This record gives sequence, C-alpha cells and structure tokens, in this order.
Amino acid sequence: MKNLSKEIKETVSELLELPKDIILDLPRITLVGNLQLYIENHRGLIEYSNQRIRIYTKNGIMRIMGKNLVIKTVIKEEIIIVGLIEHIEFGD
Repeated sequence: MKNLSKEIKETVSELLELPKDIILDLPRITLVGNLQLYIENHRGLIEYSNQRIRIYTKNGIMRIMGKNLVIKTVIKEEIIIVGLIEHIEFGD
C-alpha cells in the first residue's frame, strides 16, 4: 500500500511539475563547496560530534563526516552545518 501511495505521489509530481522533495517529504540538501551544508525537511538529530553528525530523514539516516563540524542552526525542519565536510552518505 505504501508503494502505491508513493507511486501516485511521484506521478502527480511529474504531471504537475511539482518538486519531489515537497510531494514525497524528502530532505532538500544544499552543499556550499565542502564548507557548509544546509538541510531542510529533516526529522531530528541523532548524533553530534566535531567529526560525525547523524540526522534522521524520511528516507533513512544521513551521515555527515568531516573535521571541525559545528551545527550553526537547528530549527524544526532546518539544520546548517559548517566545517570541513569530507563525506555524506544515506543509509538505514
């Protein structure tokens, strides 16, 4: 049932030319060089250190690895991370 709902949402998104991140509740990620990461539509912070940050998103856990990582802003659906960002990955 979830897959059918997702397929319908994807089809509607394509037909109406709407952004998939809004229709499918996906995170929007903006990386500025390797020094700043802006994440919209997250679901919460799981882990935070100056070398690794883990964030819960609709499609799994997002891991950010680097050096001197600092969370500059955390609000309900937005996070801004600065530092030397070396690696970003998604998983369960």
